Amino acid sequence: MVLAFVAGAANAGGFLVVGQYTSHMSGIFSALADNLVLGASALVVAGLSGLVSFVAGAACSAILINWGRRRSRRDLYARPLLLEAALLLGFGLLGGLAHGASGFNPLAVLMLCFIMGLQNATVTKISGARIRTTHVTGMVTDVGIELGKLIYWSRDPIRSDILRVRADRPKLRLLGLLLGSFFAGGVFGAFGFERWGFATCLPLGLLLLLLAVPSLAHDWLNRRRALNKL
Repeated sequence: MVLAFVAGAANAGGFLVVGQYTSHMSGIFSALADNLVLGASALVVAGLSGLVSFVAGAACSAILINWGRRRSRRDLYARPLLLEAALLLGFGLLGGLAHGASGFNPLAVLMLCFIMGLQNATVTKISGARIRTTHVTGMVTDVGIELGKLIYWSRDPIRSDILRVRADRPKLRLLGLLLGSFFAGGVFGAFGFERWGFATCLPLGLLLLLLAVPSLAHDWLNRRRALNKL
């Protein structure tokens, strides 16, 4: 839920800054097709750059998580979150210093795409590919499926056990919470960037630190104890 909130805030707030949503690649792919047909080569390059940046963020998350898994680290997912927090705080600092300067927007889009790819891959690994937090199309689809199962009349007097359709109510509640968190984050991000500018990145980065630091500290203390026993 926290990650969905952060993604919604970064996506909505980032749009106010750079004029582009960076959390989902569907729009970028569609824009690539449009701009290719229209002959807008500069926009095609910009779209490809955003796509590559998103993929690089996802790859970076996979590298960090697999590095930790190979070394039997318990803070597998804390390191990508720590990196995301650092990048968000860096984005806020960069925006405060260079907003409006030449070349700021392309660099900001690349940073946001990288951050979104990093987070999406991390949540994908955490949830076993069941949840994405940087876009809601899949979650809204799953909500529709579960609602359809919930209202479907499947009672059969002869083969009730075979044909009965049951909605996954816990999943439906979780999806509702995630969608609500994403929307609340979007409202916060839009309001924050409108009122406070890039300082809005500070509470978002701190939220991620609150998730990452306890796990990192716990793993560090365990390794220190193990070394002291040798």
